[in-house]
Amino acid sequence: VQLQASGGGMVQAGGSLRLSCAASGDTFSKYVRGWFRQAPGKEREFVAVIFRNSDRTYYANSVKGRFTISRDNAKNMVYLQMDSLKPEDTAVYYCAADQGVILSSITIWRQYDYWGQGTLVTVSS
Repeated sequence: VQLQASGGGMVQAGGSLRLSCAASGDTFSKYVRGWFRQAPGKEREFVAVIFRNSDRTYYANSVKGRFTISRDNAKNMVYLQMDSLKPEDTAVYYCAADQGVILSSITIWRQYDYWGQGTLVTVSS
């Protein structure tokens, strides 16, 4: 099972980026898919999650209304559309996947079994 994140880059405050995460090695329609981020010197933190049939999505309060998570199960892809970016969004963004994570644990990064390599997002003021 492999995850590969892409789409990071440098953008000015107020701009947009779209992250992608490609999955391989299994049928990822049965996995919960999420995004986390880690800024220098900080803990990895939850950003967003999407459940198997895209019927439920959850966001960190800090990104709610600005970020949108989506998935394409036919392509084993998950996306994170990031709009109205702020300098405090600067971090390495990681995609994650897990079959068994439950609603009460979706924000806990240790609950996810599979991780991509991370993609750097830098937002300048």
